[in-house]
Amino acid sequence: MAPRLLNKVLVHGQRAARIVEVEAYEGATDPSSHGHRGMTKRTRTMFGPPGHLYVYFTYGMHHCANVVCGEDGVCSAVLLRAAAPLAGAGIMRRARNAASRRRSTEPFRSVDLCSGPARLCQAFGLDRRDDAADLVSASAQPRPRLPIFIADDGTPPPTEPGRSGRIGVTRAPNRLWRFYVAGDPNVSRGPSA
Repeated sequence: MAPRLLNKVLVHGQRAARIVEVEAYEGATDPSSHGHRGMTKRTRTMFGPPGHLYVYFTYGMHHCANVVCGEDGVCSAVLLRAAAPLAGAGIMRRARNAASRRRSTEPFRSVDLCSGPARLCQAFGLDRRDDAADLVSASAQPRPRLPIFIADDGTPPPTEPGRSGRIGVTRAPNRLWRFYVAGDPNVSRGPSA
């Protein structure tokens, strides 16, 4: 599922960005997955149903978002690592400034807005309140949170996506489960990017 998410569009209110980098995580057979040791209150969303957003807080400072991909009851998710802004860049800049407590008067460059999983969540204003959001049926989401969903604007995934080991994991880092749109400037820095 991971490479098929490339070039889909993540939408949250007035913000939209093309997904250009992802990483796959599998439950019981993947020691780097949050679901490796089974379901917990924190990881419940990862166990399905598919098409929902799994949002977690890491290192006491960042949120990261995943698309749940396995069948109901099976732990599987794809981390959204980077996206290319399409709409709402001004909103993304303000959100990133507020999240990072940035003091610089220089605005974030467009290629830096969603380049990396924590930056993407900052730019889109995603946090634990968005955990379990239905990415397929945005109208089914509880209010007052803005709808968040993944759209297909007709741009196909790359026929030969870039591929590498996962970034920032110490267990099973050499699994070639990181996929990206080769040559896209919004792809986060990492091996072979």
